[in-house]
Amino acid sequence: MTRTGLLQIGQVAERTGLSLRTIRWYEEEGLVVPTSRTEGGFRLYSADDVARLEVIKRMKPLGFALEEMRELLGLLADLDAGTGDRSALLDRLRMFHEAATARVTALREQLAVAEGFADGLAGQLDARG
Repeated sequence: MTRTGLLQIGQVAERTGLSLRTIRWYEEEGLVVPTSRTEGGFRLYSADDVARLEVIKRMKPLGFALEEMRELLGLLADLDAGTGDRSALLDRLRMFHEAATARVTALREQLAVAEGFADGLAGQLDARG
């Protein structure tokens, strides 16, 4: 960690499990912007920046598009800052929750099919072994 309490990109990568390339790509897409840079131009990230990356990381396996990620991050920032129509923001957050829950259910169903397939192959090995 730097003297200012900010993290360099390598430290953020280690903390989040994301690659340097992925973090830079999320920056290019406008999903996260380093809080500052060193005099040498190295990116410095705050705890809030790392939290944004963690949200993105959790959304990715659920198939959320970049625009949806951008929208949710903005929504969470507005809720944290107390800006905007709180009721409307909470309604939108509920919609994201419902979408995430539906996607988790679909993934569980896909996993059950995949596990059934793997079990079937194990049965084939047992029968033929």
